[in-house]
Amino acid sequence: MKSAVFIEPGKVEVQDVDMPKIEKDDDVILKVVRTCVCGSDLWSYRGLDEYKKKAYNNGHEALGVVETVGKDITTLQPGDFVIVPFTHGCGHCAACLAGYDGSCLNHSDNFTQSAQAEYLRAQHGEWSLVKVPGKPEDYSDEMLDSLLALSDVMATGYHAARTADVQKGDTAVVIGDGAVGLCGVISAKLRGAKQIIAMSRHEDRQKLAKEFGATDIIAERGDDAVKKVMELTHGNGADAVLECVGTELSTQTALDVARPGAKVGRVGLPHSGNLDVVTPFGKNIALAGGIASVTTYDRQELLDAVLTGAIHPGKVFTGKYKLEDINQAYKDMAERNTIKATVVND
Repeated sequence: MKSAVFIEPGKVEVQDVDMPKIEKDDDVILKVVRTCVCGSDLWSYRGLDEYKKKAYNNGHEALGVVETVGKDITTLQPGDFVIVPFTHGCGHCAACLAGYDGSCLNHSDNFTQSAQAEYLRAQHGEWSLVKVPGKPEDYSDEMLDSLLALSDVMATGYHAARTADVQKGDTAVVIGDGAVGLCGVISAKLRGAKQIIAMSRHEDRQKLAKEFGATDIIAERGDDAVKKVMELTHGNGADAVLECVGTELSTQTALDVARPGAKVGRVGLPHSGNLDVVTPFGKNIALAGGIASVTTYDRQELLDAVLTGAIHPGKVFTGKYKLEDINQAYKDMAERNTIKATVVND
C-alpha cells in the first residue's frame, strides 16, 4: 500500500509499505477515506522536532471504513464508517470516565500514528473509534471535511473552551489562528460566549474567525496585543482564554490578558519549558488543558452539532490534495498558503 514517510526536514514522500495487520485483539484495520496534515506535524517538517529519518508517518487524523476487526471488537463490523480520533482512550478508567480520554490511564500507546496512508491499523478500537451514520458516499464533500475535523482540531478547540470554562455571556480570547484556534472560536460561540476576541495576523484566517463568531480581531502580538485586549474589555481582561499555540510568548499573553479569577485552557503543544508561575498566582488564574478528549466530545456533542449543521469546522480545510501530493500539502501549510490540508484517497 501507499504511505507517507518522513524523510528529512522539508521532505515527506509516498512509499510502498506493507499493509497493516491485526496485531492485538482490539485492533481495527481501516481503509482511509480522508486524512490530513496537522499543525503539529509541521514541527518535524520545519526541523524543530527530531524524528528518526525515513521511518515516520506523522498522520494522526482520519476518516475510515472498517476492513477487519480483532476478536475483542464488538462495537464495529466491516463496512462501518468511523472517525479516527488522534487519541484512543479505553472508556472505563478514571480519566476516561471523568471525560479526559486524551489522558487515558490504561493505554501507554494513546496516540494514533501512520494515518497518512491508504490503510491504517487503529489501536484500541472497541471504545475509541466514533461511528458515523451511513457511508462516506452519503455525505457532501463539505460535510466529510467537517467530520474529519472531529478527529482532532474541532475537539481540541473545544477542549480549550471547556477547560477555560467558557460560560454564556463570557468574554473569551482565542490565541492562535491555525485550525485549532479557529475551532476554538467555534467552540467559544457554541458554549455561549458573548464577546470573542481572536488574535490573528492573516487576512484569510481573520475572515474565517469572524465567520465562526469572532466579534473582534487583534493583529498585534505581545504587549501590544495585551493592550488591545484591555481596551476592548474596558480594562478588565478576559473571563476565559483559549491558548492554541504553545509558545512561550502565546502562553505569557494568555496569562496577561486574563482577568483575575479567569481560567486559561491550554491546548497548544508546549515548546518551551519556561512558564511564568508568578502572574497566575497574583491574579488567581487557573491553568488547565492538555490533550483533547476527542471520543468523549464527539459522542457527547460535536458529532451531532456537525450532522445537524450547527457548526461547520470543515471550513478550516482550505487545500485538498491526493496522497501522492503529500509533500506539497506539508509545504503549503508550512508556508501558510493553506490553513489545513485535506488528503483524499480515491
